[in-house]
Amino acid sequence: MFRMLFGLGMAALLTMSAHAQQPAPSRLDDIIKRGTLRVGMTGDYRPFSHLDKTTSKFSGFDVDMAEALGKALGVKVEFVHTAWPQLMKDFEADSFDVAMSGVSITLDRQKKGLFSTPIMREGKTPIARCTDKGKYETIADIDKPGTRVIVNPGGTNERFARANVKNAEVKLHNDNVTIFDEIAKGNADLMMTDSSETLYQQKLHPGVLCAVHPEKPFDFAEKAYWLQRDVALKAFVDQWLHIAREDGSFRKIYAAWFD
Repeated sequence: MFRMLFGLGMAALLTMSAHAQQPAPSRLDDIIKRGTLRVGMTGDYRPFSHLDKTTSKFSGFDVDMAEALGKALGVKVEFVHTAWPQLMKDFEADSFDVAMSGVSITLDRQKKGLFSTPIMREGKTPIARCTDKGKYETIADIDKPGTRVIVNPGGTNERFARANVKNAEVKLHNDNVTIFDEIAKGNADLMMTDSSETLYQQKLHPGVLCAVHPEKPFDFAEKAYWLQRDVALKAFVDQWLHIAREDGSFRKIYAAWFD
């Protein structure tokens, strides 16, 4: 009887141990089972993402990258419209699996989720009218009474401006699509934003707007894809990015938007 009970007990323990060793379903599993990858996009940050309000279609570098990621996963991509002031709230509400809209790595965001390996290194640098380009080389040049620094609310651009501008005027402009037109029209003097964006806007406004030393930004920053906290999903995205860099597909998408 003792041997029988001992044997039954050992069998139960082994069964329990086997169940305990089985990994819990991951978000990666859920995405594949669902057949859809939900991607958060602000749609107001060219060349990373732009929302055409007439067609409700997204376009941009990160839009193309999201489609490539969806193809690698074997699922469809569903774009979820968000905005910089509510990006954190939407992320915490699990409105999307990954944010891919030119998102900068920050420690506050790291507390809430995981970042992929960085896709780009850059930092904040000014963009101004070409006629004024030489006036805004340093923070000290910018932070003077009478200078009008325009900024979009809710993201790293506003945080950088608030931390560094004490004497100049900081003007909030809610539409990140038209904010550069405000500088071109003379309603603001400059904006400090990511060097990649200043180069793109300089390309869109030739001879009117000029990036100020984009190769030497004021600070250090990296862009990456902001993932819900799942190590399996991060491992997949990191491996996908590694392969994309090695096989040339990342460079091909990059060249279409930045070169």
